[in-house]
Amino acid sequence: MTIEQRLIPSGANVLQVDSLSKWFGNKAAVNDVSFWVRRGEIVGLLGPNGAGKTTTINMILGVLEPSAGKISVAGIDVLRHRSQALARSNFAAVYAALPGNLTVAQNLQIFGLIYSVEALDQRIEALLGQLDLSALRNTKCGLLSSGETTRVNLAKALLNRPELLLLDEPTASLDPSSAHDARCQVRSLAQSGECGILWTSHNMYEVEAVCDRVLFLSRGRILLEGDPRLLPKRHGAANLEDLFIHIAREPLLAEREERA
Repeated sequence: MTIEQRLIPSGANVLQVDSLSKWFGNKAAVNDVSFWVRRGEIVGLLGPNGAGKTTTINMILGVLEPSAGKISVAGIDVLRHRSQALARSNFAAVYAALPGNLTVAQNLQIFGLIYSVEALDQRIEALLGQLDLSALRNTKCGLLSSGETTRVNLAKALLNRPELLLLDEPTASLDPSSAHDARCQVRSLAQSGECGILWTSHNMYEVEAVCDRVLFLSRGRILLEGDPRLLPKRHGAANLEDLFIHIAREPLLAEREERA
């Protein structure tokens, strides 16, 4: 059965993507992509640079309008009810830096107001404690280390208690200890059942440690999907990194394997 032919469950999904495409002129950045993320699940969106990952995330966030297809967040159509869908989601990435001239507390206060978070002061205090940021509340974000910045970005992304959390390379540039702490925090969040998480990364060790399921994207199409700990053996690769390299270099061959 091909990726396009499989049945896509709904119900408990916090993200549903059906037949999604995005064309720039005559080039398809994303081509007929379908997948879902369940509550309590971490799904890895993998692929080489230019595979269509960021374009897909930007369509989920409503930044880009799809050329075709449908996206639903917590059952809400992103195209028809963008503000309601976005109120149930949030985003964090190392390249999406918070204003460096504002303190940790000031940034969280401003973003909390943007998201109309109820009992905002209490919510900020809870997140500062949860992410070990209490001692940094009055520190300007421009003075934080990479690990501290990642934790603040995650606090910002959790302010509105999102049902869908999008994490784009969340641990890039972190030292191994800080990256481990960030992975544990996200894993704990997913296990609480509060939200579903879509995670992009080029770190295959990280993907194996964190993700329940992965989607391999290449040239705008999903070629493989499954458990990151089982997929390599199933496709004759020594490990997930070798499988990633195989798909990045020979995507058409990988597609033929999936159809076989």
